[in-house]
Amino acid sequence: MTRPDTTRTDGGTEAVGRSDDTEIKRGPVEAWAARMVKNPKRAYRSMFYVATIFFLVTTLFPFYWLLMVALTPQGRLQDVHLTPNGFNPEVFVEVFTIIPFHWYMFNSFVIATASTIIVLVVASLAGYVFGRLEIPYKGPLMLLVLIVSFFPPAAFFIPLNDLFNTQFAVMEPVLTNGSLYNTPYALVTPLSGIFMPLSIFILTTFYGQIPDGLEDAARVEGTTRLGALFRVIIPLSAPGVATAGVLTFIAVYNEFFFSFLMTDGQPQNWAPIVEGLMGYQGQYEILFNVMAAASIVGVLPVAILVVVAQERIVSGLTAGALKE
Repeated sequence: MTRPDTTRTDGGTEAVGRSDDTEIKRGPVEAWAARMVKNPKRAYRSMFYVATIFFLVTTLFPFYWLLMVALTPQGRLQDVHLTPNGFNPEVFVEVFTIIPFHWYMFNSFVIATASTIIVLVVASLAGYVFGRLEIPYKGPLMLLVLIVSFFPPAAFFIPLNDLFNTQFAVMEPVLTNGSLYNTPYALVTPLSGIFMPLSIFILTTFYGQIPDGLEDAARVEGTTRLGALFRVIIPLSAPGVATAGVLTFIAVYNEFFFSFLMTDGQPQNWAPIVEGLMGYQGQYEILFNVMAAASIVGVLPVAILVVVAQERIVSGLTAGALKE
């Protein structure tokens, strides 16, 4: 069998010459498809580049637009296009002079850190029980834990609001008016409970993959189950712990619902960063450029955290789905 000869016609299309002197004319699309069929790696590479560019554009364009709005002076925002209408870098200083935005960032950082620590400690203990111990009704209990994450946060607001606004005499020496309103406890407690089930599920998967021989060796050396958990299981499950911690931190740091209802919006009363962004809205004017600059400044801690822990996050999200 003779191999067909590929020629090119004057019209820019490809033609295949066969042994019987017949020709099949191809348009640009058909010619491109034929080349992709002959070289599948080239097709996969092209699809990867297209998908990557599309993802980067759709993901990074909002941040680019925030930067353009932030750099544009307040009176020229109606003419902002792909480039700023003017140049006002002083807006990043105004973010901290108009309101104490750094205190809002500090509040969010403290609340997110405290919630993450509580979630990791409790989820580690629960994940060890579900992943490594034989207990009755393990499946229904895990399902019961996950059911909490199925409910919207608004479903818990009425009882929690009533609880946190109740004055307790035993708390009056420690808390103002004896209630948890305008305190970090009113934010850390519900947020830790809401994001706990996901961390328990992630850590249960990781802890269940650790070979029993490693824990048995630690037990032979005289350590307890709790010691084996913190000395052997958790270090070997570092990607899963990092994934659960980062996801919890980001979710709490960006939370708005409970922070808006459990505080009065003042930085001295532990109002988080979202409340600070709303502080640039006046009665007669909204400082959109300052609000955009504050959004960029506020997202920097989360961006730095993701960049630092990206390897742990990727390995945790992928390795946790494999059962060895």
